[in-house]
Amino acid sequence: MTIQSTVSDVAPTRGKLKVDRAAYLQQLLSLRPTLDASASFLQVIRDRAAARVKALAIPSTRDEEWRFTDLSDLLAVSFQASRTEAPTLGFDSIQRFILPEALSSRLVFVDGHYDPALSAVDDLPDGVVVTSLAGGAELLSDLPNYLAQQQGCEETFTALNTASLQDGALVWVQKNQAIAPPIQILFVTTATQPAINHPRVLVIAESGSKLTVVEEYVALYEGNYFTNSVAEIWLADNAEVNHTRIQRDSVEAVHIGKTAVSQARDSRYTCNAISDGAKLSRHTLEVYQTGEQTETTLNGLTMIGGEQVADTHSLIAYTKPHGTSRQVHKCIVDDRAHAVFNGKIFVPKLAQLTDAGQLSSTLLLSAKARVDTKPQLEITADNVKCSHGATVSQLDSDEVFYLQSRGINAESARRLLTYAFAYDVLQEIPVPSLRDTLAKFVREHF
Repeated sequence: MTIQSTVSDVAPTRGKLKVDRAAYLQQLLSLRPTLDASASFLQVIRDRAAARVKALAIPSTRDEEWRFTDLSDLLAVSFQASRTEAPTLGFDSIQRFILPEALSSRLVFVDGHYDPALSAVDDLPDGVVVTSLAGGAELLSDLPNYLAQQQGCEETFTALNTASLQDGALVWVQKNQAIAPPIQILFVTTATQPAINHPRVLVIAESGSKLTVVEEYVALYEGNYFTNSVAEIWLADNAEVNHTRIQRDSVEAVHIGKTAVSQARDSRYTCNAISDGAKLSRHTLEVYQTGEQTETTLNGLTMIGGEQVADTHSLIAYTKPHGTSRQVHKCIVDDRAHAVFNGKIFVPKLAQLTDAGQLSSTLLLSAKARVDTKPQLEITADNVKCSHGATVSQLDSDEVFYLQSRGINAESARRLLTYAFAYDVLQEIPVPSLRDTLAKFVREHF
């Protein structure tokens, strides 16, 4: 696809081809799939979002929220529509991604299509619904109250996802229900050609419920595709959700993801976000504390090398008193890779007695590695406890020498120190098999 510029909102790609960002976005919108009859209830939601997309354009580095992240790698590709039907995969092809703890509680999507043969949700307890959005017909009367209703739903890529919505994962835990095994939502991409997918996740935790969700993006083959994902998570009063998000897309791919969370009174939300895939990736995590005495914990780990670019933007917005939050985001950056972290905390006057802490730490393993980190606190309340910190460092030569003096060779010493840096985040992952897999990746690749 070559789009010639006809308006002023134009930016050059790395190949010096000028691309009309508004026209490019409309081209992506034109690739959205048609709805199946079973999901016709989504049409109104899709049409409303499509009208919003038509008034927007692909962001550029002139936009404050994107000034560190150049989308030229996205604009340089002519994407195709995703498959109308997913390829048939055997269980052996995805077995390495299946969590042993979630053998009876998983949803699998292949190239954006729900695959019931690879999923396993038959043995879940009463009061727990885990299915595809198209399969949640019995909940249709309530879904419009949640789907595409989070704040920030009009952002460019979020609106594009909603306008292209065909299906997605639905997890609904009813009042006072607690499910012990983790619920795994696995999005598998098989594309080797430039294709675009719009994964969607909707998690609803009713009052007093408790659950663990693992949302994971993986690729069977290396390919230059585009994953544009959105997850909406709703926590009612006294609900608890432990959410782990793993992004392991192809190193040739583009991944842009949004997680939007709404927390009611006394709710507890934890997110462990791990990113090591994609040539260009961005994860925007927005948490809105809408009730008093809410607790938010955000743990992030970005691990990149080569010429990868990984951007993390987070927002914790308080609206009521007695809210608490803790955020730790770590980056391991090697070769010529570029990491970005922008963490916002909004504390308005009504949110008195807020207690918020944020720390961003980056380990640069190469002289060419780069990071842009920006803690951002906006506080108008006068009775709060808020802190933030940002560190950027390389491996300490004295620490390496100390380990060598204890009989550990230099390479093993560097690996050990890198693993120790990541361990604070990895240990928070509540699923042992996944925690061990990621720990092994750190030890072998850095």
